[in-house]
Amino acid sequence: MSATDFPRNPGTGLMPEWFEDIRINTPAAEARAADLGARRSLKKNFQAAWLVNAIRCIDLTTLAGDDTPARVARLCAKARRPLADHILAGLGLEQLHTGAVCVYPTMVAPAVRALEGSGIPVASVATGFPAGLMPLDLRLAEIRYAVDQGADEIDIVITRAHVLGGDWAALYDEIAAMREACGPAHLKAILATGDLQTLSNVYRASMVAMQAGADFIKTSTGKESVNATLPVSLVMVRALRDYGERTGHKVGFKPAGGLKTTKDALNWQVLMKEEMGRDWLRPDLFRIGASSLLGDVERQLEHHVTGRYASSSRHALA
Repeated sequence: MSATDFPRNPGTGLMPEWFEDIRINTPAAEARAADLGARRSLKKNFQAAWLVNAIRCIDLTTLAGDDTPARVARLCAKARRPLADHILAGLGLEQLHTGAVCVYPTMVAPAVRALEGSGIPVASVATGFPAGLMPLDLRLAEIRYAVDQGADEIDIVITRAHVLGGDWAALYDEIAAMREACGPAHLKAILATGDLQTLSNVYRASMVAMQAGADFIKTSTGKESVNATLPVSLVMVRALRDYGERTGHKVGFKPAGGLKTTKDALNWQVLMKEEMGRDWLRPDLFRIGASSLLGDVERQLEHHVTGRYASSSRHALA
């Protein structure tokens, strides 16, 4: 297999014929994921450093039906200063912020205003999130609206039926059209892996999304019955690695949905370190989609600095 088997740049075509024959060994993937989750024990200063890095990579998210500009402004204030002053001082840090803030398209403008001057990107879900079952022209219009409102990143959802029916050309064309609609904004392709049935489908969908121009591939909307898992993430990360080795093109990874504890924050970073190396522990290549994770990370870092836990309600976002 040579590098010419893969398109070097987005938009140059689909996979070769062997693509349909890809099969993922599910028990092996599950065993490797379990090993990653159990093998490394991070303590004290080492754990604190990894948790601080997790904060740098969090897409702090609110995707609720009752979101308001005021709620988004509070979330943005937390993104600007995710840790209390005494925790920052105890860690020897002067400043820290999250990787991005993620909201619905109608909340992009309030987020942009609240984050002005911070350097924190605003991400917006789009394309009929979370189901994606809207006509394509409307989904593309929603992307353009979010970008016009100031979104730096767009988290799109794919049509799962294309994957389940093996219509890879349709999936490619859809994502390529979304990539074009994003213009200068980064595109994060949500695969909704809990709906894709097999790990082989997850691998194939990951490859097609990268070929079509995705800057990131993302596990889940957070609304499926099964969201981010380590075996699914391992398969997606292996796809990233395979694609990168053959094209020289780096694509980022974002697990989302169900990541709530410091153990989750550590496990997914260990996955990236073991499979991809240190370069993928930066927010330009790794994000964690989360709304409640930050509260638990802050509690653990407060314990590291002070020796005691604060009430979880103290770290609530709203």
